[in-house]
Amino acid sequence: MGLMPNAELDPIDRRLVALLAADARLPNARLAEAVGIAPSTCVARVRSLRERGVIRGFHADVDVAALGRPLQALIAIRLSVHSREQIESFTAHVRALAGVLSIFHMTGATDYLVWVAATDPHDLREFVVEHLASEPAVAHAETSLIYEHVRGPGLYGAAS
Repeated sequence: MGLMPNAELDPIDRRLVALLAADARLPNARLAEAVGIAPSTCVARVRSLRERGVIRGFHADVDVAALGRPLQALIAIRLSVHSREQIESFTAHVRALAGVLSIFHMTGATDYLVWVAATDPHDLREFVVEHLASEPAVAHAETSLIYEHVRGPGLYGAAS
């Protein structure tokens, strides 16, 4: 389901999205109180936001280092050919690999940025060699280590 136009989000919908983006675990009663609507109305509005594709899911912000993958990197990838079939195949291949946090398909000299988490430099090297450099669709891969990753305030800034 695609995203609806921004004009269809009223101020209450926007406030619900901002609050849930800041803390997706807010209980419905607190969420309803924060935006000044009845809890039953709040449930219906959040359901509608999900059904319309505005809210695509609720996710935990996981510390990958705590899970044994403290080394993060962005890998810039340039494909050799840009056919739809190759793009779809490459995206599906990379999306299925353990350690991949996000995939960005882009314009410009870099076709993809792949954000990965690895156990150590050797694990990262093996990931690049085994899954990217050996992939026939890949013309070039360049790895940049991430020193620190912090989340920004999102579209609405602080929701308080």
